[in-house]
Amino acid sequence: MTTPDLSEFHLPGRGRGLLDVFHWRYLLRLLVRKGTQTRYRNSILGWVWSYVKPGAQFAVFYIVMGQFLNLSRTIDNFAVYLFSGIVVINFFTEAFGNATNSIVDNGALVKKIYLPRELFPIAAVLVALTHFLPQFVILMVVCVLMGWIPTVGNLVAIVLALVIVGILALGMGLFFGALNVAYRDASNFVEIILMFATWSAPVLYSWTLVQETVPSWLFTIYQLNPLTMAVELFHKGTWFLTSDRSLPLIPDLWLHSLISLGVALVFLLVGQWVFRRCERQFAQEL
Repeated sequence: MTTPDLSEFHLPGRGRGLLDVFHWRYLLRLLVRKGTQTRYRNSILGWVWSYVKPGAQFAVFYIVMGQFLNLSRTIDNFAVYLFSGIVVINFFTEAFGNATNSIVDNGALVKKIYLPRELFPIAAVLVALTHFLPQFVILMVVCVLMGWIPTVGNLVAIVLALVIVGILALGMGLFFGALNVAYRDASNFVEIILMFATWSAPVLYSWTLVQETVPSWLFTIYQLNPLTMAVELFHKGTWFLTSDRSLPLIPDLWLHSLISLGVALVFLLVGQWVFRRCERQFAQEL
């Protein structure tokens, strides 16, 4: 009797984690398309909100931080400095927040069929990247009008910043997304993290204020924060070329950026491990 070839079959409910996403690219595209199309469904302004929300956020911060606290006088071209930091943090907050809720929001699919559950957090990050693009286009137009002529190093800095933020958001989204299925308190904890995210990086202030205020060991930890280095990389790629450069970039930018990338990868590995440990119970918990 001939033994059937079962090499192409996989044990139901088990997969290879993030590696399986490459074999489910079509479904990933569908999830991303669904996320982008349903975001502003039944909305009069639609995609205009992708410009209005960051614009309103920028206006409030610019008036309070730039005018009331006079940071526009100490940081040259403060408007570009501020907006370049805001778009990076907005990308992180949307990607992380949506990835955390992605399993719960797609509970109907999780309970009905098997598919790599990692598809949902990854799709959430990609949707956030899609919504990041209109803000990035506005920033680029302003920088070009102000004489922005990038070099290879500046373009690499922009790409590296987005890679760090994307990996960090995905890793933390996997971790808290898995916990959020069984413990809905996780989403409340994420909201607290997101509340502090804007202040954990030099978006509304300069890194020199941190260096002058905190002990050296704490400033070193501050430099290893992936969000800090992502914002500074974005500053290097955009704002720095349009300023008088009286405010230097953070010391050892490339070295600390590579370390921050390593920290983000650790978050990704830990998040994937926790996610894999919890995913067998997703259908029952939902």
